[in-house]
Amino acid sequence: MANRRTLLIGTRGSRLARAQAEAARGMLSFLHPDRDWLLREIRSEGDVRRQASLASIGGRGVFVKALEDKLLAGEIDLAVHSLKDMPTQLTTGLKIGAVLPREDARDALVSRGGLTLDDLPSGAVVGSGSARRRAQLLAYRSDLVVQDVRGNVDTRLRKLSSGGYDAMILAAAALIRLQRTSAISQWLPLTLMLPAVGQGALAVEVRESDEEVRELVQPLNHRPTERAVSAERAFLLALGGGCTVPVAAYAAVAHGRLLLQGLVANLNGKKVIRDSLRGSSRNAEAAGRRLAARMLSQGAAQILREAAGGQ
Repeated sequence: MANRRTLLIGTRGSRLARAQAEAARGMLSFLHPDRDWLLREIRSEGDVRRQASLASIGGRGVFVKALEDKLLAGEIDLAVHSLKDMPTQLTTGLKIGAVLPREDARDALVSRGGLTLDDLPSGAVVGSGSARRRAQLLAYRSDLVVQDVRGNVDTRLRKLSSGGYDAMILAAAALIRLQRTSAISQWLPLTLMLPAVGQGALAVEVRESDEEVRELVQPLNHRPTERAVSAERAFLLALGGGCTVPVAAYAAVAHGRLLLQGLVANLNGKKVIRDSLRGSSRNAEAAGRRLAARMLSQGAAQILREAAGGQ
């Protein structure tokens, strides 16, 4: 298997997933023009069962598992994921070989008529399949109605234009990568809507044992992004990671310093615990664990217990 000339990049089949994989492919082709980098499309359970809620089919990890299975089986050489879809504990035998530079991590409001969040009338229906977005939206405006919505970005925008919803909240990074920013009615500030852990970042996953591919993808790694998302993922893991409780986090790295913000809320947004801390970016994971411990003592532990009891 040494010095493979052709390498296969696993990706989901949506237009967004392919755009993300093409971005990684372009970087790899530039760095290693002597290799052929080919995309291989793989359908995940999340893509097949589009009508089911994410919580009912196993959470965001369902978008990752099919690619990981092919990676472990040797049917692809690497996989490109939206980092926010990846579980905090990686599958045995696999590792993140590189984290690409982060796109805008914010959420964006897309509404009929271009209305901002403050301009939406009372009772307006906002589409979102995210418990995190639902909680923060209701915490800000409890008079809105939040309804679950599934499907890729294009599908969601079609549902909006058909009149079933008054607005939707989507990841700004997805709209940027699909060149659909003209649809954005409002870029939601972090003070109002803290993003999902890893939102806006892409991860290249490889086999731990595949030293050749690990060395090929390593130059793609963007250290500031890697340290930021490491802090966020450590925060989520320390809270219990896999639960369906609304959890949000965002870390920014500049000049060797890290600012980490975290949030835990209940589903109706009536209980919200939010905190932040600063520290050295070299101790990113420790910062994530420290913020989680602090917030658990501030009331997040009770929210987590109540959520577990209601499941």
